[in-house]
Amino acid sequence: MARFGIEEEFILLDGGALVPTSIDAEARRRMETSPTAGRVTPEYLTCQVECATDPSSDRADAIAQLRSLRGAIARHAADGGAVAASTGTPFATTGTVEVSASPHYDEVAALLNHITRGHEVNGLHVHVEVPDDEERVRVLNRIRGWLPLLLALSGNSPFADGLDSGFDSWRSILIRRLPSSWCPPAFRDIDDYRAHIDQLVALGAIGEPASLSWAVRLSERFPTVEVRVFDAQLAPEDSVLAAALVRAIALTDAPSWSSVDLDAVDASLWTAARHGMGARILCPASDEVVDTATAANLLLEAVGPALDESDDRAFVEERMARIRSDGTGAERQRRVFARAGIDGLRELYRQSTAATSA
Repeated sequence: MARFGIEEEFILLDGGALVPTSIDAEARRRMETSPTAGRVTPEYLTCQVECATDPSSDRADAIAQLRSLRGAIARHAADGGAVAASTGTPFATTGTVEVSASPHYDEVAALLNHITRGHEVNGLHVHVEVPDDEERVRVLNRIRGWLPLLLALSGNSPFADGLDSGFDSWRSILIRRLPSSWCPPAFRDIDDYRAHIDQLVALGAIGEPASLSWAVRLSERFPTVEVRVFDAQLAPEDSVLAAALVRAIALTDAPSWSSVDLDAVDASLWTAARHGMGARILCPASDEVVDTATAANLLLEAVGPALDESDDRAFVEERMARIRSDGTGAERQRRVFARAGIDGLRELYRQSTAATSA
C-alpha cells in the first residue's frame, strides 16, 4: 500500500484579538525541536509554523502523529501567549507581517512584494508515494479533475479582516494571486512536465521548481505527488480524510479523468471556494456539471476498491457523513462565531490543536 505524508500549517494568533502574532525566537526553537514523531518547522511568515508527519501507510499512525505534533505546537504557542489556529486564514489581521529568515523566503518575498503583506494563508499538503516518474505524471493528471471536490470538502477559511468573506475558502482566492497557482494543465509525460516548469523559471514567475503554487504538483524532494488544494483543517481526522481520498484517487486507474478541461476545473475551483459543499462543479467521473454531493458519491463509487484495499472505506464514509451533518470547517467556524463571537472562535481553535480528537 502506498505511503503518504501530511503537512499542516498553523497561524499563531494573539490570545485576545485573534490577530497574527510572532512568538519569541526561544519559543519557536522549542516548538521546532519538540521530541515527537514527525517534525515542526518555520513557515513563510514568523506568525506561522508547519508540522509534517513521517511517511506512513496507516491512518491511525498518521492521526496519532498529528495529534502529538498539534499538542506540542499548541503548548509552546501558549507559553508565548498565543493561540495556534488550524484555519486557512486568520479571523483578522494587523496588515503587518515579518518574513521568516531564510534565503529562499527572502527570494519569494522579493518576488511577491506587496502580496506578502496579505498572505497569511495556511494549507494542508498531502504527499502520496509514487516511485515511477511517468506514473507520477499520470497520477497528477487524474487528480486534477477532483481538485474542486477536494476543496469543497475542506474549505476552512471563511473570515477576512474581521468579516465573513462569503467564501468557504478565502485562502484559495488569496492563493490565486500567485504565479502558477490553482490547477496545472494536463501533461503528456515527465519531460512535458519539466518543460513547463523550466518555462516558468525562465519567465521569472517562480525562482525554482519548489516555489510552484499549483494545487497539485510533483514533489521536488520526494518521489511523491503533492496535493495542495486543501485549507488547513480543524480536526486531524479531516486531514487524514484528505490523505485517504488522495491516495485512493492515485491508486485508481481511470485514464478518462485526465481529459478534464483546465478552464472548467479552475471555474469549479472558484465555485467550490465560494460555496463549499453547496457548489456546482464539473465532475470528472461523469464529465457533467453536478452538485458536490453527487460528485462525492461518484468519487466514492469509483475509488471504492482502492479504499477497501487500504481498509479506509468505513473511515472515509464516516468522516464524509460528518461533514454532511456538521458542515465543513468554514461552516463550523461561522456557527461558533455567530453564537459566541471571538471567544467562541478562540476556544474552537484551542480545541482543534489539543492532542485529542476534534
